[in-house]
Amino acid sequence: MDDVIIIGGSFAGLAAALQLGRARRKVTVLDTGLPRNRFAGHSHGLLGHDHKPPLAILAEARQQLTRYPTIRLVDARAESVSGAIDDFSVVTDDNETLRARRLILSYGVIDQMPDVPGFAEGWGKSIVPCPYCDGFEVAGQHWGLVWSGPQSHNQVRLFHDWTDRLTLFADGHDIPPDIRADLARRNIPVVEGRITEIARHGGHSATVKLDTGPDVAVDILFAHPRNKPSASLHESLGLATVDTPLGIALKVDERRETSMPGIYAAGDLANPGMPSVTVASWHGAMAGIFAQQSMLV
Repeated sequence: MDDVIIIGGSFAGLAAALQLGRARRKVTVLDTGLPRNRFAGHSHGLLGHDHKPPLAILAEARQQLTRYPTIRLVDARAESVSGAIDDFSVVTDDNETLRARRLILSYGVIDQMPDVPGFAEGWGKSIVPCPYCDGFEVAGQHWGLVWSGPQSHNQVRLFHDWTDRLTLFADGHDIPPDIRADLARRNIPVVEGRITEIARHGGHSATVKLDTGPDVAVDILFAHPRNKPSASLHESLGLATVDTPLGIALKVDERRETSMPGIYAAGDLANPGMPSVTVASWHGAMAGIFAQQSMLV
């Protein structure tokens, strides 16, 4: 029996495995090899790895974990989970049954692309969600923001640290009058109409086509499509969730433990509003540490 099975081997899962391996705990990491940020050319803001391709960072991390004899990395998908604290059972897609005292769920989320031609193709390149991840590289340029709800107003204020040139696309949404007044005070134009297509012309540039009015070209387009967990294991376990503006997240306490004792969660699965490899790695490390400490006798 393992001490911990980690389901999801991207930044959060591998960070958890590192802490557990250094504590000489027996760990199995299950991973499908499909991290959320695989569409991005570079990952930013992670100390020591700034501006490296995310897949290269993960490959290096996996290689470093091989020095810990108690860590096993398995390329497999967890199909089902059952049991309770000190005796969990995980069945993989190749029909292997694994058992562990604790579980860490870090299988991340899937961004749900809108049915707009060019959106999925530009995702992670000319269309991005996070200024901390990509803002520095396009600072001072013309940014676009697709309105997705009241949280977009906070983004408007946040973006000011990177650029003074911002265009907001209403995309058919009703923007409250008080917010429109604030946007006017900030000299931020609002483009009406629904987005019908997004064309990319190399690098960080996008042309937004609308059902009414002329096309609008921007250097980078920020958008926040809703997301959903990449697996449904938490549903079968009956874990408590939180409905956020961007999607469902697992509810965790200050120790990263879910509503079921012995199951921890980290990464975007438990914090979808901050798609940051730094935050995911931090939360993963904490989940690993707290899972280890919960097994002390």
